Amino acid sequence: MSLDSYDIALLAAIQQDATTPQHALGAQINLSSAAVNRRLKKLAEEGVTRKTVSLVDPEQVGYPLTIITEVEVENERLDLLDAMKRSFLACPQVQQCYYVAGECDFVVIMVVQNMAQYTALTRALFFESNNVKRFKTLVSMSNVKVGLEVPLDAVAG
Repeated sequence: MSLDSYDIALLAAIQQDATTPQHALGAQINLSSAAVNRRLKKLAEEGVTRKTVSLVDPEQVGYPLTIITEVEVENERLDLLDAMKRSFLACPQVQQCYYVAGECDFVVIMVVQNMAQYTALTRALFFESNNVKRFKTLVSMSNVKVGLEVPLDAVAG
């Protein structure tokens, strides 16, 4: 999909606050509400926007610890990697998971209630896997920046 300046402005606005009413979005980027509605629908249909969510503060709901774990696998057979991916996808504490190149194979970011919960998760996700060679745990002392906003300044129509 080719994005024009209106699409980019619309994307920037909804990344900041997706609850902004369409008439306010239209006033902000100089489009009618109907045009905003059509563009939002097209952006969703084309997969540019994937879903609309509310960001919940993990600490406010009992998950004060952010854990970053680097995982090195024993075997890179596709069925074993796919099984690991499925286990990460199924775990509600896993916020993000990246299959990466480099010294490790996966980087997993999760929120936990306490270290006891993380210990239980290591057993379920890593020790019982039979495909984890080693893992390294990093505990966040301060979440300086957390977000998924995509910079749009380099997007060309």
